[in-house]
Amino acid sequence: MIIRNVKVYTEEMEFVEGEIVLQDGRIEAAPGSGTGEDSGKTLAGEEVLDGGGCYAIPGLIDLHFHGCKGYDFCDGTSEAIAKIAEYEASVGVTAICPATMTLPVNELEEILAVAAKYKKENASGGQGAADLVGVNMEGPFISEAKKGAQDERNIISCDAGICQRFLNASEGLVKFVGIAPERNEKAQEFIRQMKDEVHISLAHTNADYDTAMAAFEAGADHAVHLYNAMPAFTHRKPGVVGAVSDSAHVNAEMICDGVHIHPSVVRATFKMLGADRIVLISDSMRATGMPDGQYTLGGLDVNVAGGKATLVSNGALAGSATNLMECMKTVVKVMGIPLKTVVACASMNPAKCLGIYDEYGSIAPGKKGNVVLLDQDLELKAVVKDGIRIC
Repeated sequence: MIIRNVKVYTEEMEFVEGEIVLQDGRIEAAPGSGTGEDSGKTLAGEEVLDGGGCYAIPGLIDLHFHGCKGYDFCDGTSEAIAKIAEYEASVGVTAICPATMTLPVNELEEILAVAAKYKKENASGGQGAADLVGVNMEGPFISEAKKGAQDERNIISCDAGICQRFLNASEGLVKFVGIAPERNEKAQEFIRQMKDEVHISLAHTNADYDTAMAAFEAGADHAVHLYNAMPAFTHRKPGVVGAVSDSAHVNAEMICDGVHIHPSVVRATFKMLGADRIVLISDSMRATGMPDGQYTLGGLDVNVAGGKATLVSNGALAGSATNLMECMKTVVKVMGIPLKTVVACASMNPAKCLGIYDEYGSIAPGKKGNVVLLDQDLELKAVVKDGIRIC
């Protein structure tokens, strides 16, 4: 396939006019790599997709979300993962790293084992489905004080033995394990013991600045949905957000659905951290892509109305009902961050965090042929997965 007449997003975070050549599911040539300038030539039988001047960006990567289209990753079935993967690909998210909830340890092990089996049976992903590239464990090592929509009954302190059970059950698919370091006096020891096996993130935590800094200095390198489910960032008590700012090796997730974080704070965070440390996530739950109504998340009842998901019991935010593509568009159109900056935060940065940038996250020769076309209004016009147009 040749994708012609497009503005191609390069690894230098710029748009360059040209064409993309795909062969055997891979990118063979693209602008910005010394190849891919529009030659105007087409081999006999070669499929040509005229992009009509669209932006051509890498397939997006969501490294923290729970579900969509009525399914949740924690349903623990191959069918759920498959349906989730199909929907995500249809909206331009071509690689996924779904998140767990705070559930009993044995149940989490079973969910992870199903994911590992699905991964082996779908090693090459699938033309019409996003590739499963990891799992983000949001629980159960979190704080009761900042539990959000997590079930408090299943919260436990971080434990290296239990963590290893999760890694074993997933057969290496778990890429992030979240903890609340203030909950366990041995948290730093846990981080030092596990940091070379899996990324340790601060998640649903009530840690103050000093505790968070100690965790980052011990080797934690990721922050789950910055600002949400953590202490407020204030001038005398900077908390986790301040510690993230002061720790150059730490990457931070942000839910930019227009509900979880005020646009001004999003803009300020880009200035504070720099675009290279921000990872856009959707944190979407099973109501995404579905009508308003009542759903569940981690066994708790959730009401979804007007794009906002809240717990029925107390009104707390319960993830989002928005996919990553829509979040990315919101950051550009509502929050005023340039498209060329935002694309990196939804493709390149998550790929680097997941350790898969050699295969995903940019349009460059040798990488998987996952390309998304957006028109000038950022409306989705085409999704190419593994070199084949799927929508």
